Amino acid sequence: MKIIIEGAGEVGSHLAKMLRAEANEVTVIDDDSARITALSAYTDIETVLGNPSSIQVLRDAGASKADLFIAVYPLAAQEVNIVGALLAKQLGAAKVIARVNDEDYLNAENRLLFKELGIELMFYPEKSAADEIVAFLKHNSTAETMDFARGRLQIAVFKLTEDSPILDLKLLEFIKDTTPEELKQFRVIAISREEKTLIPRLDTKFLYGDLVFTITTREGVEPLYRHFGKTNVSIGSAFILGGGPIGEMLARTLSRSGLRVKLVESDKERCVELSEKLPEDVRIVNGDGRNSDFLYEEGIQDYDAFIALTGSDESNVLSCVVAKKFGVPRTIAEVENIEYIHIAEEMGVDNVINKKLITAGRIFKFTLSGKARFVRYMTGTNAEVIEYTVAPGAAITQGPIKDIDFPRNAIIGGIIRGSEAFIAVGDTVIQPYDRVAIFALPETIREIDRFFR
Repeated sequence: MKIIIEGAGEVGSHLAKMLRAEANEVTVIDDDSARITALSAYTDIETVLGNPSSIQVLRDAGASKADLFIAVYPLAAQEVNIVGALLAKQLGAAKVIARVNDEDYLNAENRLLFKELGIELMFYPEKSAADEIVAFLKHNSTAETMDFARGRLQIAVFKLTEDSPILDLKLLEFIKDTTPEELKQFRVIAISREEKTLIPRLDTKFLYGDLVFTITTREGVEPLYRHFGKTNVSIGSAFILGGGPIGEMLARTLSRSGLRVKLVESDKERCVELSEKLPEDVRIVNGDGRNSDFLYEEGIQDYDAFIALTGSDESNVLSCVVAKKFGVPRTIAEVENIEYIHIAEEMGVDNVINKKLITAGRIFKFTLSGKARFVRYMTGTNAEVIEYTVAPGAAITQGPIKDIDFPRNAIIGGIIRGSEAFIAVGDTVIQPYDRVAIFALPETIREIDRFFR
């Protein structure tokens, strides 16, 4: 595919590298020479230095021949991205996507308006991050979670600790300890170990520190958690560090859900602004959250969840470590440097949020066949979760799963058929219009896509 990215900031640069690694032809436009130079120094991505809203610059970049145009210009009014996307569409780009920074643009009426104008997708990374955190707090015994069809199928990730009941068991032994009825309800689909992702075999052993990826039906959640020795903690209060857009949206959502919320922000003017925008029952405090004495004085030990959302990955991780020492049951850190994610997990942070990974998944689906409903990059692994809708006549429907030569480094986890959700096994025959959840390593994505065309 020919892909043009407007903006060489953090999100744009990450997308460019990811999409170039998939053998796409990628061009990046930016008017900041330093950002362009930084991107060019480590990649063979074509770059264009110029105003991203200039028609001539868009023409020079080849917008008229683009299969996909992604407007993610950083640190600017969202109008720059919207104008760039609309101009690219008028010049001939097949599909256009724009980043926005206003929740109102994402309501159903406005999304429809922009779709009629030609923008296929508008996304707000900070809003997506806030929504992810809310989901983490609902499924708080797992390192990560993802729902399909409003929870009828769920992916849950468990970190194995010293007291994990399945520690040192082989997968075959785990299966033997599970009832036939439970095996219809959940399945182990992958293991992340020492920064490598494994699709487990029957003789694969569960080891200390493993991140175990599972898929379960709604009925299988309770027995699955029991097998892993986990229970959900009731979250009734949240301590948020950082009053940026994510912190603001999160505080508002949690307050509306009835949680007791405290938000600490270091900038006095931002505190005043937040006090005017957030519900009255959200307590806003001006202070330095890097100071453990300050956190203790503010009663961090009395909260069920601590969420660190400052602009510093290091501060976020370390403050979560402090929160754990004070006895906070659940900690969540925003970590934007992907290389730090594994370190954060090793230091005991329960959940890690990364805007670039969330955004990448939403956009990557546009490079696959039209049958991919969404793609999700999960923290702690280089694998991807994809949901497909099965087209009539697709190769995936030509026989039982065990007979169709599905890629070895991918696994079909579960299927949603009408109102029914079930775990896929070797004898399962996938039918047209099924929704299929797949866990796959990156090198298999294109091959998998061919099964659903």
